[in-house]
Amino acid sequence: MGKYKILVVTGDSLLAGSTNLVQLWLVGEHAEADLGKQLRPLRGRKTELEIDVPLHLGRLLVVKLRKHKGLLDSDWFCKWITVQGPGIQGEAFFPCYSWVQGKETIYLPEGTALKVNDDTKNLFRKYREQELEDRRNVYRWGSWKEGLILPIAGSTERDLPRNQRFMEDKDLDFSLSLAKVLKDFAIKGTLDFVSRVQHLEDYQKVFPHSKTALAGRVRDSWKEDALFGYQFLNGANPMLLRRSKRLPARLVLPPGMEDLQTQLEKELKAGSLFEADFSLLDGVKPNVIIFKQQHVAAPLVMLKLQSDGRLLPMVIQLQPPRHGCPPPLLFLPSDPPMAWLLAKIWVRSSDFQVHQLQSHLLRGHLMAEVISVATMRSLPSLHPIYKVVSTGSGGHVDILQRATACLTYRSFCPPDDLADRGLLDVKSSLYARDALRLWEIISRYVGRMVELFYKNDREVKEDPELQVWCREVTEIGLLGAQDRGFPLSLESRAQLCRFVTMCIFTCTGQHASTHLGQLDWYSWIPNGPCTMRKPPPTSKNVTEGDILDALPCLQQARMQITFTKFLGRHQPVMVALGQHKEEYFSDPGARAVLKQFQEELAVMDKEIEVRNASLDLPYEYLRPSMVENSVTI
Repeated sequence: MGKYKILVVTGDSLLAGSTNLVQLWLVGEHAEADLGKQLRPLRGRKTELEIDVPLHLGRLLVVKLRKHKGLLDSDWFCKWITVQGPGIQGEAFFPCYSWVQGKETIYLPEGTALKVNDDTKNLFRKYREQELEDRRNVYRWGSWKEGLILPIAGSTERDLPRNQRFMEDKDLDFSLSLAKVLKDFAIKGTLDFVSRVQHLEDYQKVFPHSKTALAGRVRDSWKEDALFGYQFLNGANPMLLRRSKRLPARLVLPPGMEDLQTQLEKELKAGSLFEADFSLLDGVKPNVIIFKQQHVAAPLVMLKLQSDGRLLPMVIQLQPPRHGCPPPLLFLPSDPPMAWLLAKIWVRSSDFQVHQLQSHLLRGHLMAEVISVATMRSLPSLHPIYKVVSTGSGGHVDILQRATACLTYRSFCPPDDLADRGLLDVKSSLYARDALRLWEIISRYVGRMVELFYKNDREVKEDPELQVWCREVTEIGLLGAQDRGFPLSLESRAQLCRFVTMCIFTCTGQHASTHLGQLDWYSWIPNGPCTMRKPPPTSKNVTEGDILDALPCLQQARMQITFTKFLGRHQPVMVALGQHKEEYFSDPGARAVLKQFQEELAVMDKEIEVRNASLDLPYEYLRPSMVENSVTI
């Protein structure tokens, strides 16, 4: 019994406040005190309450909230609550960071992380169970297409849980930006119907005026072999290139190409032969756009790594060999310039398809959705790992289904992925260097957190909530991916650290590496055409007219630019990795670990800034200040 001081903090987004009254309870180890309907939360405000409680509450466990509807029901975004009073040293911190809706009762446990097995008196058990039961009713697994990893249930934005939607100010910015680009497209696109592309330079008509510096460089140098090869290392899609261990079986060399065979074998023996294989696209049925059949290729590119770090193409095969058909045409740098250029354009178009569907959508957005839904369904807000990971028409479906079947655990962990692809020692792969460094920083952060809350491997194995979470990701969300290396259980601190690091890196660094480069590399249409209007060439007698007939028309090009600008733009409200304002931990040990994480990220950010100042082509996509704390668009 005694006087309690309560501070309630409301979010500052557009509609965070509420006109409804909110009732509060203080729940202690010995009793529960109803504080009544004394709170009407206003946007961005800190509301202080001072209340005499006649009961002996004992240790304060939970703050309970319930919003009471008036004539209008308005949701409330509560950031956190602090309480000072009898038996409390300093102040008790109760994080919320979620919407309070309808008549639901919200239970906010004190912010000290607690595993279920550490709750020896079962003081929090019913709150944990109730929270997970409520969440499982809201966060339900859906199904989009057979063979694809599972999304959250819902067909529209309104079907999503309120806590998974954009805040109103961000949603407004998103909607206004989309309306603006569609308006611009409608106005300028009308003129495109009476215009034709007669020269490659005519794509300047749709080239954005607000281009990035790198986009301008791409426009000026896109025909160069060195820039073509560079993109496999450090472009919008650095996930495909791998060092060759043998000559690919699909690379059939016809008579008369003995010199090429010798060169390839020489590079292979030296360890400097690389390949980019787009077999994922083989047999995919392309769309019909504006009453015209589009076309898809499944190229293979063989490249050599020079001693100066440049990666140069040696040969391009646009389609795999077919039984009973002549060997497919091979294109070489020594071919007529227009033939070689068209072959490279076909590769860039194929890379656009694989990048957007496999690397960006599947491995970024859809994988992040699996992790998010599994976390919300399996880990209560008290759990330490919940607090750690809370830092925030037919052809395309066919590609996603094929790519899903190829998802391996190792491919989501840069130390393994880069080793498997033979890129660990390639100094000119700035993506590899930065991805490995960022992974190591995240891994150290997670490792320190794990050591705080798990004293040994046995505590990991005996944490039932943790094991359910792991199975929810692997067995349900990823459709039984244990045969592709994903764990069904977590048996040690090291295994837990790796799994959590994978989750965080996937939702932050990996997404950034395939998202931030879109404006740079796809603003100049010939460098990354979204579609091709003619089939791959069957001869090397190629003119500029043949290239223009194959590339997107002006309407298609403007549509590509419109959505590249919209999806690739920098967010006006961007929270960088590790810089989230939400405080999920109240214990000083965890806060110290987070501070150390932020300091290590700052050091990496500064070192990349210094490195980039001396580079002809700076690489910034994994710079911590550029990496968003979560997947957005």
